[in-house]
Amino acid sequence: MELRVGQVVTVFRSRLAADAGDEYVEHATRISELARTMPGYVEHKIFTAADGERVTLVTFADRPSHDAWRDHPEHRAAQRAGVDRYYETYSIQVGVVDHAAHFTR
Repeated sequence: MELRVGQVVTVFRSRLAADAGDEYVEHATRISELARTMPGYVEHKIFTAADGERVTLVTFADRPSHDAWRDHPEHRAAQRAGVDRYYETYSIQVGVVDHAAHFTR
């Protein structure tokens, strides 16, 4: 993936509730699939630290495509489910890429 100036990157940090279970996995899978269908979607990746914190990086081509994803009704419902059932804690940071560099050997 190559970052480009003007893309919008979301950093979603979270810790799952102890009882999030299979329902969370199914819901997260569905939302990941939906995100990939959105115009302007670039990519998303999920990382889990040794202490259980999860970090999801989501990249969209521009602010309008990011905002369309943020406001998508099914995504909004998933956000509500996260607060109600899945997450012990989470934080979101959103930024516009103002500099990008890439190196491949």
